[in-house]
Amino acid sequence: MEIIKLYFNSEKYESILFVLIGTAVMAFAGYLLIIEKGSFYRGMLVPLVTVALVQIVVGSTVWHRSPKDIERVQKIVKEEPTRIRTEEIPRMIVVLKNFKIYRYVEIFLIAFGIICMFGFGTHQFMKGLGFGLFIQASIMLSLDFFAERRAEHYFGFLNELL
Repeated sequence: MEIIKLYFNSEKYESILFVLIGTAVMAFAGYLLIIEKGSFYRGMLVPLVTVALVQIVVGSTVWHRSPKDIERVQKIVKEEPTRIRTEEIPRMIVVLKNFKIYRYVEIFLIAFGIICMFGFGTHQFMKGLGFGLFIQASIMLSLDFFAERRAEHYFGFLNELL
């Protein structure tokens, strides 16, 4: 039962990091919008703000959902352990599959960001867009790496319960 708490509380604590990063990026984007007028910075704003909004929404959602998830899974383990096989394991299979998709998307965005930074000559907006993509996709890839490792460990625990 301790692994259940550890998994969902770790998700909850990482979600705080998502919200903090998203909020800090939004503040930085506000600074860029007000202070910096160049097209490089305007290009940076697009991915910075877009991904920061995702970070804030996802982080807030996980933060609020995690305590309910702990209760839900602990109740299943105590009262109806067969539901682990029919509900929680299939849910985690989807979660792990989604992490693979996220990884490929984030790697693609990092590569696309690099292409934008170096492949558009003097087009400053595209260089800024690429730099913003590179930063945000790298952050997301790093955070998702740790989340995926936790999910794999939790998935292993669920399979041991069977």
